[in-house]
Amino acid sequence: MALRLGRLFRPISQIAKGAVLKQAKSAPIAATQCLRFESTTSQEKNPMARPSVSPERKKQLEDFGQYVGQCLPRYVQKVRLMSGDELEILIHPEGVLPVMAFLKDHHNAQFTNIVDIACVDVPTRVFRFEVIYNLLSIRYNSRIRVLTYTDELTGLDSTCKLFPGSNWYEREIWDMFGVYFHNHPDLRRILTDYGFEGHPFRKDFPLSGYTEVRYDEEVRRVVIEPLEMTQEFRRFEYSTPWESFPNFRPKDETEAEAPIPQVESGEKK
Repeated sequence: MALRLGRLFRPISQIAKGAVLKQAKSAPIAATQCLRFESTTSQEKNPMARPSVSPERKKQLEDFGQYVGQCLPRYVQKVRLMSGDELEILIHPEGVLPVMAFLKDHHNAQFTNIVDIACVDVPTRVFRFEVIYNLLSIRYNSRIRVLTYTDELTGLDSTCKLFPGSNWYEREIWDMFGVYFHNHPDLRRILTDYGFEGHPFRKDFPLSGYTEVRYDEEVRRVVIEPLEMTQEFRRFEYSTPWESFPNFRPKDETEAEAPIPQVESGEKK
């Protein structure tokens, strides 16, 4: 009887011993895989605060802005620093080409790269469109924003001869806002469809648009037809006496108006 019990439990003990040894051998492999996973996965980092701007850097930007205003007093109307180290120059619409040529070719500027051209529509202003040119100087590792303004009927001079990269930027602004650029080599729509009417980024352009595009099974082609909505478009009014963000809205309408295009000398704010 004892012999039979010994024969019965001997294989079980060997199996258990083998499993323990196998598990012990596989433990280092599992540990290395865990370490490898921890090293490859990105851990969340605390958001870094914006580095403070040194007074020397601010003084350099202020001096350069004043220098541009003194060199081009006919076109520069205002010079200001935004967020401590972002230099902005407000110019007359007629000074787009002279100011951009100065910033590109002058040895103290050398803003040879145009990063972007943006546009903002503020219907309450007399000159509702604000066009912003973002320039980069690789030589001095510096950036500058040139702002100007216009309305629906007055165009701006194209900067394609100075910066070939502004070709598509100006086409986008023409397509979305309707700001015309004189002497542009190929001023046509770039984002909207052929035959599109209107400029979608204007504030007076309806959010739903005027037409809809769909594929018609009967004629077997894409058709453009007047917009049909199953539910009337609802306009939400966000102005309330319980304003949540008072710092992001002008106190009155006078603060939102653009300056009158008069020739003024550069000044520092």
